[in-house]
Amino acid sequence: MSGESFFRSRWVDRPAHVTEVEPDALPRGFRAAGVHAGIKPDGLDVGLLVSDRETVSAVRFCDSALVGAPVAVTSEARTGSLRAVLANSGNSNVADGGRGLGTARASQTATAEALQLDADLIALASTGVIGRELPREALLSGARGCAAALGSDTTDFCQAILTTDAGPKRACLDVALPSGNIVRLAGQAKGAGMISPRFATMFCFVETDAELASETVELLTGVCIKRSFDRISVDGQLSTSDTVIAFANGASGVRVEPESPDELALGEALDALMRQLALEIVADGEGATRVARIAVEGALEHVELVARAIANSPLVKTALLGADPNFGRILQSAGQALGAGTPFVVDLAIEGIQVASAGTVLDLDGETWRTLEQAVEASEVEIALTLPGEGGETEVFFSDLTHEYVTINSEYST
Repeated sequence: MSGESFFRSRWVDRPAHVTEVEPDALPRGFRAAGVHAGIKPDGLDVGLLVSDRETVSAVRFCDSALVGAPVAVTSEARTGSLRAVLANSGNSNVADGGRGLGTARASQTATAEALQLDADLIALASTGVIGRELPREALLSGARGCAAALGSDTTDFCQAILTTDAGPKRACLDVALPSGNIVRLAGQAKGAGMISPRFATMFCFVETDAELASETVELLTGVCIKRSFDRISVDGQLSTSDTVIAFANGASGVRVEPESPDELALGEALDALMRQLALEIVADGEGATRVARIAVEGALEHVELVARAIANSPLVKTALLGADPNFGRILQSAGQALGAGTPFVVDLAIEGIQVASAGTVLDLDGETWRTLEQAVEASEVEIALTLPGEGGETEVFFSDLTHEYVTINSEYST
């Protein structure tokens, strides 16, 4: 494969048994397409991903009282054996009542008819503006157009699911298993804003041609999400439409047995794939220029609250934008999350340089301060915080808050 490696982040290690292939490639037995259907003024806006064989699958959705019609309809499908996903951008089909549900079901039926499959084997995913009618005929036309244009790569599919993304997020990997077999694993994602805390405004579709038990797909999907899409934040906003779907169709003829070395190797590859895709979303956070990782250790009941408070603080995020090592903002956010009555006995380090001990700021000499200033100019910045207590450990990846983010979101629906 030519060009920059997919595994670009310092926080993701490429497993030694994984080889990158062309990023738009697909595992055996999968096809994809994308078309312009008129949901957006221009560009591709409807995509279709299909397995030509029966699959086992796993799905995860956003955790919100307000979900889109595609999430509601897909939840009623045969989520353990899905064969396809129809996705569109430009309109999220949310809060449109019975009309929105009717459009979602009509698109599910139209896709099934075009593919000669049962409707409850079709998943749906929509992203874009909330609270506007999704043009039904355009979506149905797009579904039929995609079914007629299916091919062996995801180039057009990846373009069709983008909204404010700067570009596609995808990868394809060959995974060498301890048994001596090779299976293929691929993933396509979108997302740039309305990111956090339980997923984001994001899609991720993962495919493998390995043959897996349903419990294996469920286990690996759930575990890897907890280390990837559950760990990211751009703006602290929970989406209505988050969707992750994993498909395994067995087209390679390689069976990966539960609790085997092969399962562990495939799980390591999936974890790296999804973790890097999640970081791609943060790095593309609607104008983002920098990504930070906040790692917190201490009392189990406190670590997640503190990490989220720091990751979602506008003051911390704007300091990150300006490469300003203003660690007082980090301490303030931690104290706010802990609340009155909790001893503020914390240690803080930025890029390995300790700046506070037992809750007290250290007196840094001029050379150390200059080193710290240079360190936070990097594209990825590491922050480590230790709280009183033990048993808890967490991390959150977050982006800076830029002028472009404000511009994009002040004009998004107009």
